[in-house]
Amino acid sequence: MMELGMVGLGRMGANMVQRLARQGHSVIGQDPDPGARRRIEGEGLRSAGDLPALVQALSAPRVLWLMVPAGRAVDETLDALLPLLGPGDTVIDGGNSNYRDTLRRAGRLKEAGLHFVDCGTSGGVWGLAEGYSMMVGGDAAVVGRLRPIFESLAPALDQGWGHVGPVGAGHFTKMVHNGIEYGMMQAYAEGFAILHHKQDFALDLPQVAEIWRRGSVVRSWLLDLTARALGDDPSMAGLQPWVDDSGEGRWTVAEAIDLHVPAPVITQALIARLQSRDGEAFADRLLAAMRHQFGGHPVKTA
Repeated sequence: MMELGMVGLGRMGANMVQRLARQGHSVIGQDPDPGARRRIEGEGLRSAGDLPALVQALSAPRVLWLMVPAGRAVDETLDALLPLLGPGDTVIDGGNSNYRDTLRRAGRLKEAGLHFVDCGTSGGVWGLAEGYSMMVGGDAAVVGRLRPIFESLAPALDQGWGHVGPVGAGHFTKMVHNGIEYGMMQAYAEGFAILHHKQDFALDLPQVAEIWRRGSVVRSWLLDLTARALGDDPSMAGLQPWVDDSGEGRWTVAEAIDLHVPAPVITQALIARLQSRDGEAFADRLLAAMRHQFGGHPVKTA
């Protein structure tokens, strides 16, 4: 069993602390939000009020797992941690960082005598019960020492995780994973929209989703979650048509362009998300105006 500190006790970090502790690891959680710390303490787990207290509570060589939002928050956390750590300590970034940022950060930590491992982590709020899928990048010897952590977080000892390559490879693989996820989600959404609009048949969408979940070639965990969402609100009347993105779909499309790899499905799925946020729908209004200009086609006025 291993000892580690978890920095970031949000939806995934808090669940990961619990899963690790249940399997015998010594885990201390840290988060600037006192409420987040109290929640894990309510589960019988330990927390630290700040990063110095967390580092002091861990035995060298230390292992710290970051579950903080990608971007500036990771750099700010590393800025605060580096003066506190010593040679041989390891930092794992389990968030959705851009792999180019990961390469930069790894170089910085290497100069300080520290190890850096990037772990693309999938599983969301279901990971506590189901386990997490983890794509790990880093030095083979370092990853080998951390193996008990990954085995405990994974769905099974030898399933759902792997050392995919050198540092940066974990976040790169997770980036493409999320790009694929964009395309799959968009296909499900479009298919069910077609079913929804075929009023002649009055199709029961929750029923269709349940039928497809068993034996169908389109069955998947995403379809399981789609069935759950439709069961809760078949008409989706309770939601606004706004779809956000975490950035990894954009990075996947940019990487595809750089590598000269055609990725039309992922690209179009990203564009659909962007289009969902255009409350003015200016482009659509202009298209209608153009049709009216050249062909005298009727338009619907506001």
